Amino acid sequence: MEKQFKRIGVLTSGGDAPGMNAAVRAVVRTALSRGIEVVGIRRGWAGLISADFVMLNASSVGHILSSGGTMLYTARSEEFITEKGQDKAVATCKMLGIDGIVAIGGDGTFRGALALSRKGIPVVGVPATIDNDVGCTNYTIGFDTACNTAIECIDRLRDTMQSHERCSVVEVMGRNAGFLALYVGIAVGATAVLVPEHDLDFQRDVVERIQDSRLAGNTHFMIVVAEGVGSAFDIGKKIHEAVGIEPRVTVLGHIQRGGAPTARDRETATRMGYYAVRAFAEGRSNVIIGTQEGGIVEIPIEEALQMKKHLQMERYEIMESMQIGLGAK
Repeated sequence: MEKQFKRIGVLTSGGDAPGMNAAVRAVVRTALSRGIEVVGIRRGWAGLISADFVMLNASSVGHILSSGGTMLYTARSEEFITEKGQDKAVATCKMLGIDGIVAIGGDGTFRGALALSRKGIPVVGVPATIDNDVGCTNYTIGFDTACNTAIECIDRLRDTMQSHERCSVVEVMGRNAGFLALYVGIAVGATAVLVPEHDLDFQRDVVERIQDSRLAGNTHFMIVVAEGVGSAFDIGKKIHEAVGIEPRVTVLGHIQRGGAPTARDRETATRMGYYAVRAFAEGRSNVIIGTQEGGIVEIPIEEALQMKKHLQMERYEIMESMQIGLGAK
């Protein structure tokens, strides 16, 4: 007999991403339309352990679609990694009568969801991380907004750097993945983009790019660095030593996480939240909702966590082609 879902929980965990609120809103309103109650779990897995919750209704999510961050807050939980912590989380679900959990976040969030599912609590994952590095889905909530934020900042920076004929080194997020850096680098016409997936040859990838750009008549050079490559300040120092110009280093940091989500993130989050609840309503669980070839798919959570996403090196080749014989524009 299929499990009947009468009350579900929803939480956000890990790093916040623009569009998380839109996903929460979609979960709540879709659930209510199907006669399912929703408990908001505040502060992620830590909140599930401590029973930090709030009942959600249509009104409580009425004005969050355009808001950045997450109304449910987010936190990381060392305790949830332990067997004891997971047992406390299960006890909270039983105490509150929660039949399943929608977990919104990245790989770390989904590993927590998998642990919970193995203890008998059904889960559905919704991928939200600005790094876009969840292997089972082409797209994660927050990526587009983060890219647009970084692009706007770099465009503004370029205005003043060009006025002073300087080299800019801009560090964007991406500890283990260069999706954000490469996408942004192409969009701003960067002189060079440094990503973890590409073995760095400093002479070829940076020094010669700057030299070629200067010979093409440019006086401003933009280097975009994913944080996983190394410190932008170290990159700037090496540029100064090799080329003799003094770069200005900007670390965008957490500014990339904030701000109102873009149309793409609002729409994608809404679709994912809807399909997460639909899976529960139709008796399916322990899956992650993802996008593949423009459509929404469900991937079993254990399979999903084994999947890897690789940077499209074709995009890197495109970026390089934009510089050949011309320099950065």
